[in-house]
Amino acid sequence: MKFFDETELTASATAQARGIDNTPPAQAAEALRLLVENVLDPLREAFGAPIYVNSGYRCAALNVLVGGVATSQHLRGEAADVTAGSRDANVRLWRLLKRLRLPVDQAINEHDYAWIHISHSRSNRHEFIVQN
Repeated sequence: MKFFDETELTASATAQARGIDNTPPAQAAEALRLLVENVLDPLREAFGAPIYVNSGYRCAALNVLVGGVATSQHLRGEAADVTAGSRDANVRLWRLLKRLRLPVDQAINEHDYAWIHISHSRSNRHEFIVQN
């Protein structure tokens, strides 16, 4: 993991405020590593500027508190919500992600480029979804 580490992929102000241990189990930690090595690090390298993780792994209790769906890939360590710092930068990041054809399961443009949900899994459906 070149540009990202497990600490930033598990950090949560909500978990900290509520005293929730958001440490991923081994299988989720491995999924986070694969997400970073296969998608996030290559994307960051090609982008040439920082990419920030808003939300990565979420334990079940945290997922409920933040309103995540019960089938969220965040629960398995397969997803991260990221931003390049602005909507304009996120548009550029989205376009680059599509152009690079990295092994993405889902990329979701959330709320008109407020952030981008990126996941990686065994299936890697390569779905690009716009969600308002």
